[in-house]
Amino acid sequence: MLKKPIKETIHAKGIDISIYSEDFHNEYISLTDIARYKSDEPNDVIKNWMRNRDTLEFLGLWESLHNQDFKPVEFDGFKKDAGLNAFTMSPQKWITTVNAIGIVSKSGRYGGTFAHADIAFEFASWISAEFKLYIIKDYKRLKTDESSRLSLGWNLNREISKLNYRIHTDAIKENLLPLELTAYQISMTYASEADLLNVALFGKTAKEWREKNVSQKGNMRDYATLNQLLVLANMESYNSILIEQGKSQAERLQLLNQLAIRQLKAIEEIGTNEIKKLEKR
Repeated sequence: MLKKPIKETIHAKGIDISIYSEDFHNEYISLTDIARYKSDEPNDVIKNWMRNRDTLEFLGLWESLHNQDFKPVEFDGFKKDAGLNAFTMSPQKWITTVNAIGIVSKSGRYGGTFAHADIAFEFASWISAEFKLYIIKDYKRLKTDESSRLSLGWNLNREISKLNYRIHTDAIKENLLPLELTAYQISMTYASEADLLNVALFGKTAKEWREKNVSQKGNMRDYATLNQLLVLANMESYNSILIEQGKSQAERLQLLNQLAIRQLKAIEEIGTNEIKKLEKR
């Protein structure tokens, strides 16, 4: 079963097709909705498709490539009988017998049979090549919109982080830098404070990240998640206050780490609650 699903909908030739995702990468598309293009009895359509030898071979190959717990011996039994008049197959039978993950069965008001996008597009081809093209067209539209939203949000949080970084460096300049320091000593102080935040949030210094990611351009903050960038902005503001309060670096590291853990957890809980609201719609 899918955990904490995020619901989206695509539209193809007047039919709404539901998509569920746990992570925006592994998406499961409703076979039940796709099958409605062909018949008012979508479950029968799905079963007929699944009893086909070519379909079973495709499903078995997909599972062997993506599922380390796939049961090949049980699959061989299905493949041997596929095509016989007495052979039957259903999503539940397939999932239970071979421990499949590519197809899932979801109960409830918005339930039905869902399949990984790779499998769903194969099913759509069997239903109608034309219908598949309409599905893919709107699916690409959804992915483009989603990418734009994520990009906008990421860049916004990155800019907020940069703004707070200026506040952060001003606090360092006013409170931690004696007037007689050399330019090198000043740069080392700034770097030390930046790494204080890096360790508190990411668990490593900038140097440690570069040593493990020599092929990557930029720095670790360029690869931070939206949630991490949001928390980083708050940490920079908080660290400025702690510096003005005269807290030692060791004290600030502990307080900043506690803040990071607390806020990341809070953001995750907010996200979970929003997903639950979507599920009830």
